[in-house]
Amino acid sequence: MRPTVRLALPVSLLALALSACAPAPIYKPTPNNVTVPPSQVAREPERYGSADVIWGGRIVNVRNFADHSEIEVLAYPLDGSQRPQANDTGNGRFIAAMPGYVESLDYPSGGLVTISGRLNGTRTGNVGQAQYTFPLVSVNQSHVWTAKEMSGGHPNVSFGVGVGVIR
Repeated sequence: MRPTVRLALPVSLLALALSACAPAPIYKPTPNNVTVPPSQVAREPERYGSADVIWGGRIVNVRNFADHSEIEVLAYPLDGSQRPQANDTGNGRFIAAMPGYVESLDYPSGGLVTISGRLNGTRTGNVGQAQYTFPLVSVNQSHVWTAKEMSGGHPNVSFGVGVGVIR
C-alpha cells in the first residue's frame, strides 16, 4: 500500500468519527435570522425589529395567562447542535411567548431549552429589585433538553491525575 493511502485511511476514519460526535442543529435558520444575544437586542431593540432568532438557555420560570404563556429564560450561547452551553456566562434574559397553556412540569425551572421564533419588541420588568429590559420572542418551536441529550455527542473520554477510592 502506498504511504499516502495508508495515511489517508486513518485520517478519514478519524474525521468520520469526530463528525458523528455532534448531533445536527435542531432548527434551520431563516433568511431573517440574526445571531446576536438577547442582551444586545435589549440595548438596541429598534435595530432588530421582527427578526428571527434561535436562542436558548436555562428556564427561570413559567407564567400562564388566559390566552398565552410566557417562559423567562436566562440565555446562554448555543453549541453547534443548538444546545445551551450553561457552563458559559449568561447572555441576558428573554421572554419566550407561546400560545395557549404551557405546563410548567414540561418546562421546569432550571431546565435547558432552545427556541426558534420571531422578535416581538421588548418589555420592562424586574430581576430581583433591578429593572430589566426583556426581549420578547413569539415562539414557533421549542425544545427542552434532557440530560441524555445534553451529554450526547460528547465522547466519554476524560484525562486527569488523581487518587480515587472505589467502594
